[in-house]
Amino acid sequence: MSYGLLKGKKGIIFGALNEQSIAWKVAERCHEEGAEFILSNAPIALRMGELNGLAEKTGSEVIGADATSIEDLEKLFDAAVAKFGKIDFILHSIGMSVNVRKGKHYTEMNYDWLEKGWDISAVSFHKVMRVAWEKDCMNEWGSILALTYIAAQRTFPDYNDMSDNKAYLESIARTFGNYWGERKVRVNTVSQSPTVTTAGSGVKGFGGFLGYAEDMSPLGNATALECADYCVTLFSDLTKKVTMQNLFHDGGFSSSGVTQKVISKYDVE
Repeated sequence: MSYGLLKGKKGIIFGALNEQSIAWKVAERCHEEGAEFILSNAPIALRMGELNGLAEKTGSEVIGADATSIEDLEKLFDAAVAKFGKIDFILHSIGMSVNVRKGKHYTEMNYDWLEKGWDISAVSFHKVMRVAWEKDCMNEWGSILALTYIAAQRTFPDYNDMSDNKAYLESIARTFGNYWGERKVRVNTVSQSPTVTTAGSGVKGFGGFLGYAEDMSPLGNATALECADYCVTLFSDLTKKVTMQNLFHDGGFSSSGVTQKVISKYDVE
């Protein structure tokens, strides 16, 4: 069901890769709610070709950009301004750890890989906002979102340096969000349940993450589509005064000490 929540709004969505991607679902829901947007991802991701199908479905343009490159981002935002004028929303759904991909244990960190993952997963969010800031291309009451995970606050085995990346990502949202407030633009992060995506599934023991979170969440894990619905509300005019927040969208996991489901697994009486 569409409510027309984003009718007339324009934006940029970073990070849609395939139908499993949260950003993909966000794009579909934004389109259904009346938004127009540019889809962007790194050139290597565009070569997979799947994004073209989403672009066709949503009537969107695809513009490749390495989000760690100021030059690429400047070209992307120039194209967005030429197409739309000022924009209303940005989604940053970008994350990658070379250490995770290559199975390097946290205690044996490869620091070159660390810096690469840190740049892609966190610093890129600052770069996106910096270019948008310098070009003054956000409408008043616009909304900038990045996707994160509760490993920024809690320790999860094998999530590795992505935990550090997400913590930094959330800090960037708060700090830059303070400045964006001067222009009546809000900046938030959405801390989503573990979700079956190409990136998430690459974490060792991901099935255990998923099952444990399901048992620890009173409402169960939030799906990618449900996350997309939440993002729509945060892009809409219904949340104008929500900013500099890390918003948990996780079925109650973040507030649960323990649930009966988990207790029952250890009750040997």
